[in-house]
Amino acid sequence: MENILRLSVKVDSFKYADGTEAISKINIGIQKGEFVGILGSNGSGKTTLLKIMDGLLKNFDGQAFLDGSDIARLSPKEIYKKVGLVFQNPDDQLFAATVFEDVAFGPINMGFSESEVISRVKNALSAVEMDGYSKKSIHNLSFGQKKRVCIAGLLAMGHEILLLDEPTAGLDPMGEYKMMNLLTKLNKDNGVTIVMATHSVDLVPLFLDRLYILSKGRIIRGGVPEEVFTVPEDMANVKLRLPQIAELIYRLKHEDNLSFGRIPLTIGEARREIVKFAGERR
Repeated sequence: MENILRLSVKVDSFKYADGTEAISKINIGIQKGEFVGILGSNGSGKTTLLKIMDGLLKNFDGQAFLDGSDIARLSPKEIYKKVGLVFQNPDDQLFAATVFEDVAFGPINMGFSESEVISRVKNALSAVEMDGYSKKSIHNLSFGQKKRVCIAGLLAMGHEILLLDEPTAGLDPMGEYKMMNLLTKLNKDNGVTIVMATHSVDLVPLFLDRLYILSKGRIIRGGVPEEVFTVPEDMANVKLRLPQIAELIYRLKHEDNLSFGRIPLTIGEARREIVKFAGERR
C-alpha cells in the first residue's frame, strides 16, 4: 500500500434542510490502496459521509479533497473519472435492460470508441466474476449479482476509488462472504481503493485495513480493528457489539477468569489463543 493520500475529508458540520445536524467534527484521510470501513448503526451518518466523499453533497461546513483538489471545485466528470458510489439497494442504480447496456452506459457517455467500450465492459465484468452475463436481463439477476453489476459499471468507467454503502446488506451469509472476498480481490489484486460503510461487525476484522466508528454523526474511534474493538460496554454505547468470537473470549477472560493474553477478533486467532491457553494449563 502506497503512502499517497487520495481522499481527505474535514467536515465541521452538515445539516439537513430541516436544520438537523447529520454529521460534525469529521476529519479522515484515505490512502491509496486502503480498504477502509465506516462502522456505525443505522442513522449514524455513514451514507451522508460517503455522499460528501463522492461530491454529491457540497453544502457543508468544511472541505473535501480528491488527490489534493477541492471536490467542491471539480466538475462531476472530473470526480467520476476516479470515484464512484455504490448504493445500498442496486435497484436504485441499475436502469438498463441488460447487463452489457448498464455497464456500458458510463464508458459510452465518456466518449470512448465502440471497441474500447466493449473491452472495458468485458474487463469490468471479469473483475467482478460476472463473465458470460453481458446479455443477461437485469431483472433476472439475483440481488448479489445486481450489486456486482453496479460495481462493474463503476470499474468500466475507470474508477480507482469505490465508495460502498452497506455492500453486504440483503445478502445471505454465503453471499456476504462472496461479496467481501470480491472486494478484497479488487483491492489487493486490482489496486482499487475502497471505503465501505457497514454495520456488520463480524465481517470487519476479516477484511479491512482500517476502521472508523461513527456514532451520532461523529467519529469516536479509528485505527486497525484490534485497536477499535475494545470492550462490549464501549460498543454498546454506540449501538454496536464486538465480533461474536471476541465477545466470547472477552467474557471467558473477564467473567470466568481464564487467562487469555489478548482478545482475538477472528476464529483463527481465537483458535490459537485457546490452544495456547490449553497448553499452559497442562
